[in-house]
Amino acid sequence: MSHAPVLQREAMVLVLVDMQDRLAGVMPRRDSTVSAAVMLARAARTLDVPLIVTRQYPKGLGDTVPELLDVLESESTVDKVAFSCAADVGFVDRLEAIGKRQVVLAGMETHICIAQTALGLHAEGYDVHVAADATCSRRDHDHAVALDRLRSAGVVVTVAESVIYEALGRAGTAEFKAVLNAVKAHTPGE
Repeated sequence: MSHAPVLQREAMVLVLVDMQDRLAGVMPRRDSTVSAAVMLARAARTLDVPLIVTRQYPKGLGDTVPELLDVLESESTVDKVAFSCAADVGFVDRLEAIGKRQVVLAGMETHICIAQTALGLHAEGYDVHVAADATCSRRDHDHAVALDRLRSAGVVVTVAESVIYEALGRAGTAEFKAVLNAVKAHTPGE
């Protein structure tokens, strides 16, 4: 299965997976992960890249973190109980309706919902890119092992800034200047 190594704005969708209050509260890299996801969401807004937001069992894990809610405006969410978004009918229907074949994933937890979603979408022929700095797990070891597993399976592991600059394609535009503000506002992780 051949996949495009570089993201193309007109072909991509950003998926923010389970970035929820109670789940985020136990993440040691919560702040840097959320900051990278916010940067991605702001860039997606500026570049007219579609967004899908998921929540895993919101009754137990809470709503999407407030920092993202501020950026998402009226984005509707897909509530799910399956760990893999690719196994959730509501998510699959939304993704198919958008019609994009490059999927950028950010969210929680890397070794559970991100990995299962990435592998499931990859198996369905989607070109999957995981923004490593916009994903996290409770344990760094689990995060690292999941990223290695995804690379081995043919999923592209990248970082949020790479996603943004690939989607931009060029400097010197009004979009570049607007996105640059989101990049400058980002608080990089360790």
